[in-house]
Amino acid sequence: MLSRVAENLYWTARYMERAEDLARLVNVHSNLILDLPRSVELGWEPLIAITGAEKAFAGLFEEMDERNVTRFLIADKRYPGSILSALFMARENLRSTRDLVPREGWEQVNDLYLHARQELKGGIAKRKRYDFLRGVIQRCQQLTGLLSGTMSHDEAYEFIRIGRNLERADMTTRILDVRSEDLLPRRAEDLTPFENIQWMSVLKSLTAYQMYRRNVRVRVRGADVLRYLLQDPNLPRALHHCMSQVEASLHALPRNDAPLRAVTRMKRQVQEADVPRLAETGLHEFIDDIQVDLGQIHGEISNTYFLLDRAA
Repeated sequence: MLSRVAENLYWTARYMERAEDLARLVNVHSNLILDLPRSVELGWEPLIAITGAEKAFAGLFEEMDERNVTRFLIADKRYPGSILSALFMARENLRSTRDLVPREGWEQVNDLYLHARQELKGGIAKRKRYDFLRGVIQRCQQLTGLLSGTMSHDEAYEFIRIGRNLERADMTTRILDVRSEDLLPRRAEDLTPFENIQWMSVLKSLTAYQMYRRNVRVRVRGADVLRYLLQDPNLPRALHHCMSQVEASLHALPRNDAPLRAVTRMKRQVQEADVPRLAETGLHEFIDDIQVDLGQIHGEISNTYFLLDRAA
């Protein structure tokens, strides 16, 4: 497989996952603000912090209010990380490699971009925002299921899996880092009903609330949520699971030594982490290290598989 083709498939998956994650993040945050009493101050700043786009936002808007933040994250073509921009880039990456995926996969990506562009006003307006975002989430999930069920599980599919799971891991760590800053440290007896609601929103941002209740079976508490989202081997958006999926995909590819070593090293770091202690202190530094590791894994994959044609 040409390195350019592999890279396009990898980035198509990352952009689609990014659009889905952002849609869920904005949707859950919108609902969280409605659930909390007015005495609990929760603005829209955390969403910009999670995406790491403070500088880009400040260059385009003066006030970090609901309308500006939702416009920026959903519809702003000037911000490359918006839902619309992510869907556009996914479509452009897949356009040149669409002969490698089922025809329905290309049609799904193309239709989603055209639909999102046409319905942008509804996505920003409060009244129709939920329907718009749910539509983006469902269509992205349909694509994941379609490719899993109809595409040959060959090298092309493995690059899609790697891109999707690296993007998931990145979003999970970003959400934990930003949301935990306000909610930790807390002793169990200090847990307030409102903090409980906010930890629930962290789980819902990763579609993990029901699975948490089914598998952890305890009250929603910070340290338990952290342990579940970092170390659970079965939750699709848990960091450990994402890296296991990347590891499995790399095993199916040639010349995997360097990226595989980086993934194995990071998995061990996550598995051996003392989460209760991190919940008290050191979580931010731990996630900083994980973010650096994710960047190194991407770098190893890029050097191994994407730069060959350019170097020749």
